[in-house]
Parts: sequence; C-alpha cells; structure tokens
Amino acid sequence: MIRLGLRENITTFEPGEEIAGAVLWEFTELRKSLEVRLVWHTRGKGTEDGAIVATQPLDATTLADTATFSFVAPQAPYSFNGTLIAVIWAVEFVVKPGEEFERIEITIAPGGKEVVLPRIPQPKKAFGK
Repeated sequence: MIRLGLRENITTFEPGEEIAGAVLWEFTELRKSLEVRLVWHTRGKGTEDGAIVATQPLDATTLADTATFSFVAPQAPYSFNGTLIAVIWAVEFVVKPGEEFERIEITIAPGGKEVVLPRIPQPKKAFGK
C-alpha cells in the first residue's frame, strides 16, 4: 500500500513556491528504492515529451513508514492548456521494483492559474482558390 498527499491538499503553485507533502508506505517485503519526483509532461497531438525536474530518494530499508518531502516550484515551463498541446505538472511517488506509483497533478504558473491558450481562428479561404 502506498499513499501520496500534498500539504493542505493544495495543488496550485506559483513559480518559486514550496510544494510540500508526505508519503506513506506499507509493504510485505522490502523494495529496492522509493522516491518522490516532481515531473512535467506534454499531452496532446504529436510526440509527447516530459522531464523529471527533481527527485527526493526515501529510506527503502523499512517495510512501513511515512516521510515528508518538499520541492521548489520551478520558474518554467508554466502549466498550460492549448488547442493542440498542454503541459501537465505532477508529483509522483515511485516504488521499485514493480509498477507501483501514485501521482497528483498540480498547476505551476503565475497566480497559480493554468495558462489557457485561446484557439486562433483560421483565415477564411477565398472562393475558388
């Protein structure tokens, strides 16, 4: 069993703000590694991209424990949503070996508000061209 939570359930952050929370785990056998990650990825048309921006390794020598973590929200890229693509930020708790992880999507942008890119109207084609 694993659990991931953010302090006061806050999921919107300005660049430079602290992103803090805690994780809880309870296993029947030891795992090789546990870590919390701050990541972003793109979603939309075309090739998806992403990056692990920061990691915090945790003590994997116990079967059950809780731990706190904190990251500083980076200056870029901002969370945004456009017609063709979006940038999504998340905090992840990853357990290896295996496929166990939990993810909480967050917003990182000025004012803590996702940047919404408006749809740009296409010019009308002239008749017969």
